Amino acid sequence: MKKQQILVVDDERDLCEILQFNLSAAGYEVDMAASAAEALDKGLSHYDLLLLDVMMPGMSGFDLASQLRQDKETAEIPIIFLTALGSEEDTLHGFDLGADDYIAKPFSIKEVLARVKAVLSRTAPAQSSSAHELSYEGLTMDLDKMVVTVDGKSVSLTKTEYELLKLLLGNRGQVFSRQEVLDRVWPKDVVVTDRTVDVNITRMRKKIGRYSSCIITRHGFGYLFVVE
Repeated sequence: MKKQQILVVDDERDLCEILQFNLSAAGYEVDMAASAAEALDKGLSHYDLLLLDVMMPGMSGFDLASQLRQDKETAEIPIIFLTALGSEEDTLHGFDLGADDYIAKPFSIKEVLARVKAVLSRTAPAQSSSAHELSYEGLTMDLDKMVVTVDGKSVSLTKTEYELLKLLLGNRGQVFSRQEVLDRVWPKDVVVTDRTVDVNITRMRKKIGRYSSCIITRHGFGYLFVVE
């Protein structure tokens, strides 16, 4: 099985080497770059994840992330910022640029490994599966036509139910808390409660027939799609 490739971009060489050692020990293939310019010279489209410092000589990590998100070849690469800029304003700016996570220095290696694993588990299914379809046995989502079929029969889902199924089916085995579901499925300017998530999950379960048992509730944690 091909190892997932990670690029660490930071002008602190000692930190890069520590991250490279520990991420490699965890089973990843890890490269290093001391600046945004050096990272760009490597050609980034083949990486599965980028760990970016923000304050670097020349182009900042924020500027690099913004450039990557505007290029279709690199727009979908997951990004985790590792930075000493830990204010709420900086964190929100990082997420506005499309970051998948934001870790303020100083941090523990265990925390970084956990965050890396979480981001890759969240993004890898979408990368490894067809860009146009999500499926499990007879449950299929055509992402171009936005059509869901169960054992060959079309199922009518609301937009919210469709997005819920897409989130869970596209990230099988990952638990999403109600708050995470709200953040990912509902528009930012819409105020809804946790109960709204439960109601929509219940409705969606009823519509996907025998696959309803694949969507389970981990009490105290959230929802996930499991393979029976």
